[in-house]
Amino acid sequence: MEIIAHIHNDFPTKFALPRQSGLVSSLKSKIIFTTKYRVPEALRGIEEFSHLWLIWEFSEAKKENWRPTVRPPRLGGNKRVGVFATRSPFRPNSMGLTCVKLEGIDHDPENGEVLIVSGADIMDGTPIYDIKPYIPYADSRPEAVGSFADEHASDSLRVDFPNELIARIPEEKRETLLGVLAQDPRPAYQDDPERIYGFLYGDLEVKFKVTDRVIKVCEINNI
Repeated sequence: MEIIAHIHNDFPTKFALPRQSGLVSSLKSKIIFTTKYRVPEALRGIEEFSHLWLIWEFSEAKKENWRPTVRPPRLGGNKRVGVFATRSPFRPNSMGLTCVKLEGIDHDPENGEVLIVSGADIMDGTPIYDIKPYIPYADSRPEAVGSFADEHASDSLRVDFPNELIARIPEEKRETLLGVLAQDPRPAYQDDPERIYGFLYGDLEVKFKVTDRVIKVCEINNI
């Protein structure tokens, strides 16, 4: 298979990325096509769809040997289940599937037609192998059951973000950062109220602590 594009956003590492697509709808990303596929005709009609499927590669999670079971973070990292019963990045073939909202198409003089999407759960620079339209009558299954994932679908934390720190975040990026923090970026098996966690968000480093279901931002540093 050939890489057709790469996705670009403010999350250069997987830490703090939403665990599923659509959880932070304000998270904007750009899809920039490789030179071979930078052809406007290939996108003809795509603007008539509101959502898209992205097929991509877990490019930072490759392993030579696969295992039949994995430990999902949502189960505390302690219980093993079958790899095909999870969305773990550690798979026989490191492929991911994500549904995003198509916000628009920008024309860039250097990169051609660029797709602007929201709600992705994919880190910056990830290779994209295919893009397909989301078709509601065929792809939506409201009666579907989500096993252990359903048990944590509404989990969220209260965010304590001091005014003097949030003022350092560009206004157009605050909603996304607040949404990411509320989803609790920590690994599920870590619950040390004294530990300070950190992740990269654009050109900033965000540090926080979690106590009693409240996530408090401690520092914002330039990188």
